[in-house]
Amino acid sequence: MNSTKEKLINFVVIGDSAAFGTGAQESDGTLKGWAWQVANSFEEPCKYINFSKPGSKSSDVLEDQLPKAISHHPDICAVVVGGNDLLRNNFHPQTLYQNLAQTCQKLIDIGSTILILELHDPTRLLKLPPLLRRVLSRRVEAVNGVYRKIATDFGATLIETRSIPEVHNLGNWHIDRMHPGPKGHAILAREVCRLVATLGFSTREPSLPSFPHVSTREKLLWLLRNGTPWFLKRSVDLLPAAIFLMAKEAFTLLKNVDTESRYSGL
Repeated sequence: MNSTKEKLINFVVIGDSAAFGTGAQESDGTLKGWAWQVANSFEEPCKYINFSKPGSKSSDVLEDQLPKAISHHPDICAVVVGGNDLLRNNFHPQTLYQNLAQTCQKLIDIGSTILILELHDPTRLLKLPPLLRRVLSRRVEAVNGVYRKIATDFGATLIETRSIPEVHNLGNWHIDRMHPGPKGHAILAREVCRLVATLGFSTREPSLPSFPHVSTREKLLWLLRNGTPWFLKRSVDLLPAAIFLMAKEAFTLLKNVDTESRYSGL
């Protein structure tokens, strides 16, 4: 008689709203984001715990969420954070790296496999003034640069979001254009499952879950209820930095133009 028990996979998620499942909420409030879909795609039994919280920064993950995650001894831990760091006026890539490095080292110490999610290109989804677009692009690239270094230094698996086909198709995104919509979450879940399979875990391809149709009126109500307060809250923190950085960018551009005009006469 075979008494071998199936291995239980502990899949733990820590991070911000991109890990929480924002954009894939059913009418009853249930969140079925990409992480939930991945958890339900393992061939072996899976214990899924998600400690992520919208608005979290890398320091929040390190100080508050990581200890809870470690207590569950995750076989796989998705660390999805950085988007809120770059939206703060005191953002610095080195601080983000240090927080993620400490987080990853502690997970490595208990034998966890680490997943990190690259940021998409928000400038392809949002209509922004040119200077703000340049500032945001630089910050996003700085964050992705940190992710790439973390992946190299700690052997974390980087989910290269921008390499996923149709990733910037507006139909795959939530109304706020900051988070994946239902289809976007499903596409991301399939990519994560593919990567997880290369790490030695058996997974099925997740099916596209059914979500209720959201009317234009419901979308507008969501923006008024959630989007506007979020924007106002972030503006208080980010706007002064954005103005300073845009002014700095404009000065740099003018300086370059002046230099080019002086050398063009030589």
